[in-house]
Amino acid sequence: MSDLAIPPGEYLEEVLEEMDITQAELARRMGRPPQAINEILKGEKAITPETALQLEQVVGVPAYFWSSLESEYRLVMATEADERKAEDEIDTASAYPYSEIAKLGLVKKTRKQLEKVKELRKFFGVSSLFNIQSVKEYAPAFRQVEKDTTSHEALASWLRAGHVIASKKEVEQFNKLKLQNSIPKLRQLTFETEPNLLLQKLSKLLAECGIALVLIPHFSKTYTTGATYWIGKHKAVIMMSLRGSWSDIFWFSLLHEIGHILLHDKRITFLENASKDNQYMSQETEADSFAQKTLIPESEYLSFLDKAVFTRKSIHDFSSEIGIFPGIVTGRLQYNKKLPHTSNFHRVRFKWKEA
Repeated sequence: MSDLAIPPGEYLEEVLEEMDITQAELARRMGRPPQAINEILKGEKAITPETALQLEQVVGVPAYFWSSLESEYRLVMATEADERKAEDEIDTASAYPYSEIAKLGLVKKTRKQLEKVKELRKFFGVSSLFNIQSVKEYAPAFRQVEKDTTSHEALASWLRAGHVIASKKEVEQFNKLKLQNSIPKLRQLTFETEPNLLLQKLSKLLAECGIALVLIPHFSKTYTTGATYWIGKHKAVIMMSLRGSWSDIFWFSLLHEIGHILLHDKRITFLENASKDNQYMSQETEADSFAQKTLIPESEYLSFLDKAVFTRKSIHDFSSEIGIFPGIVTGRLQYNKKLPHTSNFHRVRFKWKEA
C-alpha cells in the first residue's frame, strides 16, 4: 500500500482524457448527476461497488480495479487521520511504564513517541489510549487505593502484561477438586528454598490444576503483591509481583490468591489492596483466613501459642509436627506480635532471578 493518498478520481480523469469523454458525458452514460461525478473526480465522494460496476461498463476498466483503488485511498486517508490522533495521545502514553513493559519483550524498544503510542495500543488491545480506563480488564487498576502515589497506568500495564503472558501458557482445564487435593503437595513445597527451582515445581503443579502462575517484577508505583483473575471459564491466573523477598510472605500471598480461586466469583479480578468496599474487604478477609489455616492449622497453632515458648528449637519442633517450613511459623508469630521482627528464626530470603 502506498503512503501517498491518491484519489481514484485522478486516474479516472486520465481515462476520460484518453477516451475524449467529458464529465457531463460520463454522467449521462452512467445515469448519474454531474455533481456526483465531479465529487468522485475530486476524491470527495467514494466509488461504491455499484459505481465501480458502472465505470467498468462505460470505460472498460474492471470494477475490482476501481474498488481496490478506492479502498487503498480510504485506508491511507484513515491512516493519516489516525496518525494525527496518535499525536494527541503522546502525553497520555508518557504515564505508562514503557521501558518496563519493553524489558518483558511485550513492546518494541523505541525512543520515538509516536511509535510508543502505537505499541501501547497494540499491547492493551485498544484503538486509542483514551479507551483503556473504560475496558473491564483494566478497571481494577484504576480503583487501586493503596497509596496516593499509586500509578494506575503502571498497574494496568502490569495486569495486562500478566494477561498476555498467561494467555500463552498451556495449562490443564481448571479442576477445583484437583486443586484442593494438591494442598498437601503445596505445603511440602514450602521446604524448597531455592526460589527458581521452587517456581518450576510450583508452575507445573498449578498448571496441572488449571492455573497459570505468572511472576512479573512489580512496576514502579504499583505497590501490589498479587492478582487473581480468569481467562475464560477454564483457566485461572495467579499473578505475583515478587515484591519483597521473605519466603513466608511469598507463601502467604500465594495461598491468599489460591483462596480467591477456590472461594470466590470467577467474574471478579482480585487485585490486592484495590478496593475498600465491604464485599471486597470481606472476600479479602476470607482469602487471608484460608491462607493462614492452610499453612498452619488453627487448632494446632492455638495450642502452640498456649505454651508461650517461641525459641528457635520450639518453632522447629512445631513446624516438624505440622509439616510446614519453620520460617512460615516465625512469620506468623511476628504478624501476631508474639515474636519481635528482630527474631527471624528460620526465615529465608529468596533471591529472584530477573525476568
